Amino acid sequence: MIQRFTNGKNEVKQMNTEELRTNFLVEKIFSRDEFNFVYSHYDRMIVGGVMPIYKTLTLPVYDNLKADYFLERRELGVINVGGDGEIKVNDKSYLLSKLDCLYVGKSNQKVTFKSVKRNSPAKFYLLSAPAHHTYRVQLMRKEKASPLDLGSVETANQRTVYKYIHADGLKSCQLVMGLTTLKTGSVWNTIPTHTHDRRMEMYFYFDIADNQRVFHFMGEPNETRHLLVANEQAVISPPWSIHSGAGTSNYSFIWGMGGENFDYTDMDVIDIKDVK
Repeated sequence: MIQRFTNGKNEVKQMNTEELRTNFLVEKIFSRDEFNFVYSHYDRMIVGGVMPIYKTLTLPVYDNLKADYFLERRELGVINVGGDGEIKVNDKSYLLSKLDCLYVGKSNQKVTFKSVKRNSPAKFYLLSAPAHHTYRVQLMRKEKASPLDLGSVETANQRTVYKYIHADGLKSCQLVMGLTTLKTGSVWNTIPTHTHDRRMEMYFYFDIADNQRVFHFMGEPNETRHLLVANEQAVISPPWSIHSGAGTSNYSFIWGMGGENFDYTDMDVIDIKDVK
């Protein structure tokens, strides 16, 4: 588990490309038969993933958590972006197809992950936040995630939004989680541009062709920066930063948040004329 510390607005203004990528881009989420995690000091969020192929893998504990097990004082959201997989929480099994989501609450001691087929492994994207209360384990299929069609062809942001963990969906302490898929011919995400100072956000981009990329825009609205993101990479977005993107082709991304407020509509919209 790698640690990433917080950065202030003035500090980020001085960063070059390599420094921006080192602090805010998570380049490796999936590896064969092992976990990859980054612990961000923005709202103490943990982002990571696991791709089991030959093994059934148990969610480990890490020294920097100072806990007896991973979810002793944490909650976990999981979205599968690969082949069919199975998650077992204590003694109960849950089967996840692509884009299904599982919420695992605080105090669940044993969580295991495996793929149904080795030649089509599951890819479990993991997002964890501190928790003060135990909510029950729940599975949500993508079809039940309140799909909402937004945008238009004219503005190149025609997309479908799926909401899983939020105030009116799967219950959590502070974790919010969902995903967005862009239609063919659309490239812009998270329009209108906004910030939400009461919570940070993690972005995970997937279903990007090997020869395509997404330009992820971050920073203060009047002084933006960008990160060039490849398939199955994540971005740490500070509460004070915008988080918009444009791809060289259409793509999908998982958004996840933690902080003071988990209402889906909690955002401070910024007029595009004011973005620089």
